[in-house]
Amino acid sequence: MSVRPSRALLATLAAAQVAYGQVPGQRGTGSTRALVLLMLGTSATEAAEARSAAPVAAAGAIGFAAELAGVATGKPFGHYAYSGKLGPRVGGVPLLAAAAWAMMARPSWVAAGWLTPRRAPRVALASAALTAWDVFLDPRMAREGYWTWPDGGRYEGIPASNFLGWWVTGLGVFAVWSLLEDDAPDARDDGALALYAWTWLGETFANAVLWRRPRVAAAGALAMGAIAVPALRRRWRRR
Repeated sequence: MSVRPSRALLATLAAAQVAYGQVPGQRGTGSTRALVLLMLGTSATEAAEARSAAPVAAAGAIGFAAELAGVATGKPFGHYAYSGKLGPRVGGVPLLAAAAWAMMARPSWVAAGWLTPRRAPRVALASAALTAWDVFLDPRMAREGYWTWPDGGRYEGIPASNFLGWWVTGLGVFAVWSLLEDDAPDARDDGALALYAWTWLGETFANAVLWRRPRVAAAGALAMGAIAVPALRRRWRRR
C-alpha cells in the first residue's frame, strides 16, 4: 500500500523537529529557516492532496498583509520589528512570515471543524486554534532574536495585544477560508489534524523537557490542548 507524500513529509518533519529541539542554546538561522520550509511543505502537500491549496495560499497572503500593517503601524499586534534572520524582507517583513500563517491555517481549520459544523463558530474556533500555536511560537522566536517587542509584555516579554492581533487576523483568514471551503472534516483530513496534534505534543515536550521553559510549556499545552483534545476525541468516536 502506497504512503501519501504528506505522511512521509510529516514523519520527516517530526524527526527534524526532534533533532532541532536537542541542539543546545540558540539554533542556527539556517536550520530554523529549513524547518519552517519543511513544515510549510508538509502542510501544503497535505492541502494539495485534499484539494485545498487555494485557501492555504489565501491564508498566507492575508497573514502577510497583516504583518505589513503591524510592522508599519503597530496594529493589530502591537509595536514590534523583525530582524534579518528570517531572510529577505518586504516592508520590513520577512517573506517567510507568510509561511507561519499558511502552514498552520489548514490544521487549525480542520481541528475546529471537528468541534462545530457551523460556519461562524468554526471561524472563531479556527482563529483561536491558530492563535494558540503562537503561544508556543512567539516566545521562542523573540528570545532567539527573529523579532523584538521594544515595550515587552507580561507573557515572556510578549504583549497581550499580539495574541489579540493573531485572533483578529485569523478571523479574516478563516472568514475567507469558509467561502472557499466549508465542508465538514472527514478521514481525508486526518493529515491536517495529525499535524496540529503533533505540533501541540512536540512543542509541549520540547519546552518542558529540552528547553526548560515550563511556563511556555504549560501555557501552550493548555491553549492548543483546548482545541486538540476534543477534536481528537470526536475524530476517534467517528472511526
